[in-house]
Amino acid sequence: MRFFGYARVSTSQQSLDIQIEALKSAGVQKNRIFCDKASGRQMKREGLDLLRLKVEEGDVVLVKALDRLGRDTADMLQLIKEFDEMGVGVKFLDEGLDTKGTMGQMVVTILAAVAQAERRRILERTNEGRIEAKAKGIKFGRKRNIDRQKVLALRKQGLGATAIANQLGICRSSVYVIFKEGDDAITHIVD
Repeated sequence: MRFFGYARVSTSQQSLDIQIEALKSAGVQKNRIFCDKASGRQMKREGLDLLRLKVEEGDVVLVKALDRLGRDTADMLQLIKEFDEMGVGVKFLDEGLDTKGTMGQMVVTILAAVAQAERRRILERTNEGRIEAKAKGIKFGRKRNIDRQKVLALRKQGLGATAIANQLGICRSSVYVIFKEGDDAITHIVD
């Protein structure tokens, strides 16, 4: 029996270090740990695909937590079924669960459904908060730090976008956006 590990984070800014250390502590050799920096909603992941190719009957795949394998219940169950058909077990370290036996598979199924429901609820709360904030007039995105009036004043003086961008130390595309906003404001006043 060989141990393999799988670690995943959702974005390239996140670190895999904690998961990798937990897998190594559980007995997985470093060269048998497969990693992805991708959303758990996608089942097409490079590290996961490589892991599927490497494991053989009798092997065990260790994953730090259930949600690291995937977010969607149906996809996770399909993946666990695929491993099971190959004779490969899956063990989740944080939850202390494995897919060997009927009871283990049932518990994993329930927890996967709970994880998916939790993810959906988080998204709902986030969207509700965003809608409420917008209704209160809160603006999202980066704060504007370019003096728009100065850009438009330089334009009135006859300077072009490149000259304005160079003079103010901003990119030319920002100048064009301000030009367009200024033109739209003038159009609304005239209408």
